[in-house]
Amino acid sequence: MSRMQTSGPRVDDGGLEDNVVKIYRCAKVVRGGRRFSFSALVVVGDRHGRVGVGYGKAREVPSAVEKGKKIATRSMKKVGLVKGTIPHRTIGRYGASHVVMLPASKGTGIIAGGSVRAVLELAGVKDVLTKSYGSNNPKNLVLATFQALDGLFDREQIASLRGVSLAS
Repeated sequence: MSRMQTSGPRVDDGGLEDNVVKIYRCAKVVRGGRRFSFSALVVVGDRHGRVGVGYGKAREVPSAVEKGKKIATRSMKKVGLVKGTIPHRTIGRYGASHVVMLPASKGTGIIAGGSVRAVLELAGVKDVLTKSYGSNNPKNLVLATFQALDGLFDREQIASLRGVSLAS
């Protein structure tokens, strides 16, 4: 039961889509038996460069998913994309997980595992190559991917950091 996954992203009223990456079940043994609680790892995005990750915990699965969705919506960040791919190579690290992302040519698609793919699809990335190293824990992979996307720079940011002007 801890490996439950939804079939795909769901769309809400504000144009945001959410995807439940994983549901975790925890059991606490009490005198009358076991008490279960659930956690939901949820990714929210608009497929146009904004994505967020949330981790909600509750006594029932729907409540946990709803909390995760609310937390993910609050944590949304803008991702700088260039023609459907990322502008440069980037590495995300979280815990024992490392995710390496490389820009890809048009038509390549998203070459990634399930947890990383959920974040990239909802961010609006269409072509990217990824490789994950270390732990394959979905929580760590999703957060490493989110961190890698957060660390992307576009041409204007790099030009201002270097103190040069763009002549294109």
